[in-house]
This record gives sequence, C-alpha cells and structure tokens, in this order.
Amino acid sequence: MVDNQHATAISDPAPNFDSLPPGDAAPSAGPASASATHQQALEVLRELVGRPEAAFHEGQFEAIEALVDGGRRALVVQRTGWGKSAVYFVASLLLRRRGAGPTLIVSPLLALMRDQVAAAARAGVRAVAINSANQLEWDTVREQLATDQVDVLLVSPERLTNPAFRETQLPELIRRTGLLVIDEAHCISDWGHDFRPDYRRIADLITQLPDAVPVLATTATANSRVVHDIEEQLGDGVLTIRGSLGRDSLRMGVLSLPDSKQRLGWLLTHLADLPGSGIIYTLTVSAAEDTARLLAEAGHDVLAYTGRTDPADRERAEQLLKDNQVKALVATSALGMGFDKPDLGFVVHLGAPSSPVAYYQQVGRAGRGAANADVLLLPGSEDRDIWQYFATASMPSEEKAAAVLTALGEAGSALSTVALEARVDLRRTPLELLLKVLSVDGAVERVGGGWRSTGQPWIYDAERYRRIAEARVDEQDSMVIYQDTAGCRMEYITSVLDDETARACGRCDNCAGRWFRADIAEKATEAAGQTLSRAGGVLEARLQWPSGMDRLGVPVKGKLKPGEGLAEGRVLARLTDLGWGGALRGLFAAGAEDRPVDPAMLQACVQVLREWGTGDGRNPGWSGAGRPAAIVSIPSRSKPELVGSLARGISEIGRIPYLGALQLAHGGPTGGRGGNSAYRLAGVWDRLVVSPELEAALGEVQGQPVMLIDDLTDSRWTLTVAGRTLRQAGAGPVLPLVLAQAG
Repeated sequence: MVDNQHATAISDPAPNFDSLPPGDAAPSAGPASASATHQQALEVLRELVGRPEAAFHEGQFEAIEALVDGGRRALVVQRTGWGKSAVYFVASLLLRRRGAGPTLIVSPLLALMRDQVAAAARAGVRAVAINSANQLEWDTVREQLATDQVDVLLVSPERLTNPAFRETQLPELIRRTGLLVIDEAHCISDWGHDFRPDYRRIADLITQLPDAVPVLATTATANSRVVHDIEEQLGDGVLTIRGSLGRDSLRMGVLSLPDSKQRLGWLLTHLADLPGSGIIYTLTVSAAEDTARLLAEAGHDVLAYTGRTDPADRERAEQLLKDNQVKALVATSALGMGFDKPDLGFVVHLGAPSSPVAYYQQVGRAGRGAANADVLLLPGSEDRDIWQYFATASMPSEEKAAAVLTALGEAGSALSTVALEARVDLRRTPLELLLKVLSVDGAVERVGGGWRSTGQPWIYDAERYRRIAEARVDEQDSMVIYQDTAGCRMEYITSVLDDETARACGRCDNCAGRWFRADIAEKATEAAGQTLSRAGGVLEARLQWPSGMDRLGVPVKGKLKPGEGLAEGRVLARLTDLGWGGALRGLFAAGAEDRPVDPAMLQACVQVLREWGTGDGRNPGWSGAGRPAAIVSIPSRSKPELVGSLARGISEIGRIPYLGALQLAHGGPTGGRGGNSAYRLAGVWDRLVVSPELEAALGEVQGQPVMLIDDLTDSRWTLTVAGRTLRQAGAGPVLPLVLAQAG
C-alpha cells in the first residue's frame, strides 16, 4: 500500500481531471520517475491538461505504471479532487498508443457519465457512452467501436447485465478491451454506503478478461472493510494506493437545534451568508420539496432535486448550479457521485446521513477546486427512524427470497417483474433488488422474457446479512458520535474511514471555534412555522387494477370502470413531511395508544376541507364532485377511536351527517404495509361491506357525493375497494380524506 501525503493542488478549469499540482509540486518518488514510461505519461498528462508545467501527485504515476507496464490490478482510494480520472485517462492513451483496445469504464450514474465524456472531449480523448438515456446513439457508437475510433467507452453496471447487451456486445468488448476501470468502486461492496448488486457482476467480468488486461478500481469513500471487499473481488496481486483523505479546503461544523422549525428558520436567516452556491441535503424527498418551497417563497433562488425530479429537469438544475444561477439545490442523495462543480461553496445537511462514509462523500462535493468551502450539519431528532427505515427496506429476507425462487421454479419459463408481483408479495423496487442479488449469486438469470430460475441451489447467508446489519448500526452510531465529539471533525471522519494520516484540521468549529452564527431571526422562525403548519396534499385516485389478479382470486383487470373509482381526495400530510409528518409519525408509531384526534389536527383537517371545497385553477371545488352530503368512515382495528373522533368532528364542524363506518367481513383486511399492489388489493377484496343500517342511510343521499374518512393510507387499495363498495350501495362520487399517507 502506498500512503500519499496531501499535495498542494490548483484548479484545472479546462479538462476537469479533478485537480493536479503545478510543476514545482513533489514529483513521483523512486526509480520509476526516470523511466521511459514516466516521461511518456508526463507528456500525455501535459497534453491533456494543456499545461507544460503539470506534474503528477504522489501515487498517480505509480498507478499508471502498474497498469501500463505491469498489466496489474490496482485499487486507488483517494480523496475527492485528488485526480483519479487523470490516472485512467493517461493510462488509456498510453495503452492505446501501444496498440491496446479501448478502455471500458463502468460508471454508476448518467450524470457522472456526462461529466466524464465532456472532460474527455475537452482533453482530446475520444469517449462515448452506452446507457438508457442515449439509445438513439447506440448504432453510431457500435460503428465507432468497430472502426477503432473510440478510446474510452462508458457503461453502467446495469447495462452489463442486460441480456441483449451481454449476448451481442459484451463478448466483443471483452476481446478488445485494453483496460477495465471500475469507477466509484465502493458500489461493489455490500459493506459500502451505496451498494448496488449489479456491481458485483464485475467480478465475473474480470474473470473473463485475458490475464494481460489491467484493471483499475477507484473510489474516494471506502474504509478498510470496504477496501478488503473490493480487493477480494479484483483478484490476486492487487496494488492498493491509498492516500490521505483530509480536505484542507473544508471548514466543518455542527449546529444542533431542537426541531425542524428552528432548522428551517436558521436556513432562512443565514442562507444568503453562505459563500457562493451550494447544496442543501435532506434525507427524504418530502423534506427536499418542502424546504425548497419555503426558501423559494422567501425569495431565495433554489430548486428541489430528488429521485422524483424529471431527468431533463435534473440536468437543467445541475447546469444552473454549475453556472451559479441558483444559490442552492435542495437535494436528496440523488445528487451525489455524478456531480462535479469545483467551486461549490457550501454543503448544508438538514438531517444526518446514516454513515460517515456517506457524509464524507456528500460533503466532498464542496471545495474541490477552491481554497475554502463551508460544511454544516443540522441533525434532526428523526434521523435514526429514517436510517432504520432505509436500512430495513434494502435488506433481502429469507422468506421473500424463497418465495421468488419458488415462483420462478414453478413457472417453468421466464417471468417479468410484473408477473412476479402477482406471485410474490413484494413491491417493485425491493423485488428488483432481490432479483439482482439472486442473479449475482447465480440462482436466477435475466433473459429476454424477464427472469428465470437457473436451478442452482441457493442458501440464504444469514450470517453475512447479520454482519452487514451490525455494520450499519455501527456506522449510524459513528454519525451520532461525530455530532457530539469535542475533537476535530475532519480528523474524526477520516479516522473512521481508516485513514492512518488523519490529523486535526485546525479549521472546524471544534478546532477554531464556531465559525457560523447560531442566531435565528424571529420572522424566519414564524415563516418556517407557517410552512410546517401548512396542511393538505392531493390524494390521487387509482385508475388501473394490478395485473394478474385472477391468480389471487380477484375478478378484475384493466382500468377501473366508470362509477367504480374514487374521486381525487386529500390527505393532511405524508409521514415523511417536515411539518405534520412528525406528529403523524408519533401517532402511528409502534405501541402508540389509540386516542381521539388532537384538536389542532382536527382544525388542520378542516382547513384542508375549506381549501378543497374552494378549489383552484386546476380543479373546481371538491374535485368537481360537489359538496359531500354525508360522511362514512373506514373501520380501523388499531385506531378506532382516532378515526371515529375525526369523522364525528368533521361532521359537527361541517354540518355533514355522519352515517357510520363500513363493516369488516371475513375477518377484515389481511396483510400489512409494504406489500405490493396485487397482494394489498387481494387482502382487502370483499372484506369491507355495507351494513343494512348504513345501506338505509345511504338511500337518503342516493347518488350524492359521500366523504370517506380513514386514518392512514399506503397502497390506496383499501380506499379504492371501500369507495367501490359505497358506489355499489348507491353513493355518488366518493371523496376520500385521510390523515396520513405513508411513503
């Protein structure tokens, strides 16, 4: 292992190979510095960056030499901004000049590919990409590869598992590849903070390469455990070059505030004081959208950036931030590895990421090409709950894995994920993740018609997943320690990442004193409070029955028929919302007692109803259905007092008759939160009925709108089936009102 000291770096504005030192920086040490390869590599580097004085960081040429002269497998673990891309671009051109084929780079994000292709083009490197966003260019790329006009080809790990690509493109690529590069290699490791099962297929790809083809893995975010996992998958004889992870440009700090209102109030008060433009990270989509709306309404130029943002809007938002046309993007982790803005001035976190590795990766967006950047964490009391949710959602269970394998085995032919959803009670995203895990383990394979069983035996590795779960808890504990430490923030983060050169930075709030103001303007707190107290969201109606319901004994398919579905409804808040979400999370937490609706929550629902009845430019009042003539509630087995009091309260305030609740049949709904649509619908089908008394009462409002009240909705199938039942009993349009929406 080569331990590298931090070299003084200058920004490289035109091809962006992270950063490189000027000619008077320390050159690579040892006999290799005088070799012919060193001279050739230096010439290529200077051609690429357009600076005759450019020199290598310590460790850069060692990696290049190992690849070009030694044909070795190398792992480079270096801080963001060190110049990892310079290693593989220089090595690629040297190998090409020696007659090697193009370099194949496995890159995890479309945004990262865009940046890499653009950087290569500026430097005169012929780079192209094959991904889901440029399908119209694939034929051109294939022609360029066939005529040897490509120096670097970028693909996603998911592309390597695509059956058509694997069968028609990959064999020729493997035959011709001159260098394999695995960018953001921590994604290989299931210990890593951004584990992606498709990355583990790269180990299979490596075994198919000729022995003489060098392999390079790069990452800025890996502790020793992740490093060892990557080394194991790269094979024998790996050269690991690991340098100092300390970032002298970052000024770190933590400000603990009691609640979301105070945190948002601080942002409103001090966002303009933060240097340049930057990123405000949140833990959930709801938090990003709410925060962006609050800041924009206060006159700040900000945009939300989440996994729900349209890809074209994402690309536009990234460019606006790069051009300093916005003060900040309010983002989830969707904005991460692929984004490169050397002069990013600050990173603020509303809520802490679940591990120091993830936190280091996100704050590493700042100060890459600037001498100073500010990094501030505003932790939240709800952070641990959010960490637990995401950690649990990403772990495959033995029961679900067995169900998938049984379903594929019994099918006898390939099944699509849609068809599998009617056989296994798993939602689409965790189902696809589980299929990828099983595919990597060789138990299933992806083919043209979907997925099929390979027939190979598979054993659930309970010990492995137990160790992963324990490691994640340890990482969560480390983030809490980071918040509370009285020592240097940078030293703590880098030491947790197993950096042997970790040292005090002299700049963070613990080293040099609080560098940020903690005061919050009273008007800012009021504005934040108003945003957080804002209630109401649209509850969209289900329009399509899930596929394959006949297998589950439910006689429906296709679209809901006219007169079957719900009208568009309203929800007080999502459980993940910053405002009412906190109170609702407490209401539905495990072990929370059933009690009457809180008066403030009831008044918030009344305000939602007032706005709903008034309508807006998009919809007339009451979603165009007309004012409800009666109220009916859905029976709750866990919160009957809550639902009943909510329905009675709205009835009294709105002077709308409350007709009572539907009745449970056949033991009531089965299943719980988290299942897929098909199973959730099957679990509630024919289990909500209209009693004779309710039927008689509905006869008094025949054909008129009815409000349907529930406490918590997730899949919306309970509401849909209840609404269908009411329509069949003579009710007119059914308008659902729900306290909370999960997800």
